[in-house]
Amino acid sequence: MTRTEYMKTLAYKLRRLPKEDYDRAMEYFEEYFEEAGPENEQQAIQDLGTPEDAANELIIELAVKNAEKPPKTVKKGLSAIWIGILGVCAAPIALPMAFAILAVLICFVIVILLLIFCLFLSAVAVVASGVIGIFGGGILLFSTFADGLATIGMGLFALGSGILIVYGAVIACRAFLRKTSKSLAHISKRGKNDENNY
Repeated sequence: MTRTEYMKTLAYKLRRLPKEDYDRAMEYFEEYFEEAGPENEQQAIQDLGTPEDAANELIIELAVKNAEKPPKTVKKGLSAIWIGILGVCAAPIALPMAFAILAVLICFVIVILLLIFCLFLSAVAVVASGVIGIFGGGILLFSTFADGLATIGMGLFALGSGILIVYGAVIACRAFLRKTSKSLAHISKRGKNDENNY
């Protein structure tokens, strides 16, 4: 690949950049080749990497730079957004990775809430069995006193256990929701502080 071919491919890859950034980037690469000289042209191409890689790296660097300092005008703001979009397209792994992490976090929260819900349902079932056991034991008292007494005792035990489990499930659910809301508030507050720092 010659310098002309390299610059032509690079110009095509960077064509969607805002004019100011495009001109600056092309000027940088032209100067790089000028400093290297015609005799070191192939070495310069090797050092820079493929035009595609060089363009992608430049777009990502511009996206990061624009994310770090806020735009001063609407036009620059739109340019920053456009560079950000190009940066995401230049790094095809970043977007799916972000979606995957978000999906895992959402699944984690759903699983925890489902576990607490299942615990609560189990506790309700134990309470119900305890109530049925107490009523059944009361009926059995009239036919076989010992069996009726044992059934009432088992029913009371199940009722007490169920109430404790329901109470534990409610406490666990409250603690989880409080912790989650605090984490979200902390993330939101940190985001606002970062914006204010700029």
